[in-house]
Amino acid sequence: MPAAVEGGTMKRMMIAVAALAVVALAGGGRAYAHHSFAATYFVDQEITVEGTLTQFMYRNPHSFIKVEAPDDKGQMQTWSIEWGGGAQLTQEHVNRDTLKYGDHVIVTGNPGRDPAEHRIRLHKIVRPSDGWKWEGVIM
Repeated sequence: MPAAVEGGTMKRMMIAVAALAVVALAGGGRAYAHHSFAATYFVDQEITVEGTLTQFMYRNPHSFIKVEAPDDKGQMQTWSIEWGGGAQLTQEHVNRDTLKYGDHVIVTGNPGRDPAEHRIRLHKIVRPSDGWKWEGVIM
């Protein structure tokens, strides 16, 4: 085989191998940001609501709690509060039995962009009755 043909074939093979390596490395890592919280929440603001827990949905990819609490006008609302997934919360020592219907809680986090939805991205939750609390940001 002539040297020019052999060199061209070798060059194409090296490019193909390099391209496959890039694809493997890019797809092999964990996807940490599967969506933008900034699209749903004001990530530069925080609000706090205090009320009664009515539901704890411990699941993946995100857990949610529902809390009955007044809005800024004093009207009772059901707040939908987004938290980390069950697998992530387990690592933080939170399980499906950590919170119960009727628990009095204080929740702090980023407010949703649509105020009518009464959504919060959880940063901190406290149960004053026994002092239990969780604080952090889970994606």
